[in-house]
Amino acid sequence: MLVSDAVPAAVLLLAAILDYLIGDPWGWPHPVRVMGWLIDRYTQVVFNIWNNPTDKMSVRSLRLVGSIGAIALVIGSGYLVWLAVQVANWVDPILAIALESILLASCFAGRSLRAAAEDVLHPLNSGDLVKARERLSFYVGRDTENLSGSEILRAVLETVTENAVDGVMAPLFYGVVGVVASQILLSVSGGMFSADGGWLCLGVSFAIAYKAASTLDSMVGYKEAPYTDLGWFSAKLDDVLTWLPCRLTVITLALISGKPCYIWRICQRDAIKDASPNSGWSECAYAATLGVQVGGTNSYRGMLKDKPFLGEPIHPITPEKINQALQLTRYCFLIWLGLSFLLYTFFFVF
Repeated sequence: MLVSDAVPAAVLLLAAILDYLIGDPWGWPHPVRVMGWLIDRYTQVVFNIWNNPTDKMSVRSLRLVGSIGAIALVIGSGYLVWLAVQVANWVDPILAIALESILLASCFAGRSLRAAAEDVLHPLNSGDLVKARERLSFYVGRDTENLSGSEILRAVLETVTENAVDGVMAPLFYGVVGVVASQILLSVSGGMFSADGGWLCLGVSFAIAYKAASTLDSMVGYKEAPYTDLGWFSAKLDDVLTWLPCRLTVITLALISGKPCYIWRICQRDAIKDASPNSGWSECAYAATLGVQVGGTNSYRGMLKDKPFLGEPIHPITPEKINQALQLTRYCFLIWLGLSFLLYTFFFVF
């Protein structure tokens, strides 16, 4: 096996280690922050042009402009990262590996999810409901001022399980897809597409592109005004890109649980009731595995919204259940990482 053959696998492993040990240090530059800034500026410019998008022509224009902006950000983010890695590889291949690993690690939110959960659970376990509500408000969109202890626990569990897919598993999925795509390109072209005739990893570019789509959805992919039309394409794009990794995560959880038929049956019964084609499945799979129930009435900017109940209330939601959910995500991540190494070794090295 050539040293260059091991580069994609090494990048995946280094990125996973970096996320587990360091995560996203507060105040450090992060690709998602740059994306968020660009989305915010673009949105302001668009809304300054369309002050009152009520007629059909304005609605169509907003959808078109939103679609163009979303496509430009997703493709542009992936391309700029690819270009940065090529420049780094031209300077020194080791620098390119380091840059790829850091950028790919920034796509994984495993440690960030754990830190967010602990940030809320610490004051809650100490009996400080006011502090727990305050900390929770940084991580969820619902109103937190009057939440009880059990409602805070439910909110944390729902956040952890919903974001397990788009924050952890889906970026890993697209990172692996990018690695496979790059190796296929190298095999077909005889090295033509590599930066130095030896290797080229598209894993980080694919993962960053997915993070761009996910960031777009979280910022403008709302059904409520004023984002209904501007964020229409972003919401649809994220739904499509997340669909497969979400189902694969559900299958992985079902197998880990030791009761796959039960998990799948509960998901088919409850997950389809959720308006989202993905978050309901993710939350339901975790709830069924843990033997708890999520969903219910939430308040958003003073407006009550009912979410379907997912899972069976066999056990109450406790801090231990939240830690178990985080552990399940780690297990899923490690299983996928191990399988990707095996597949890569089998198909592209030997």
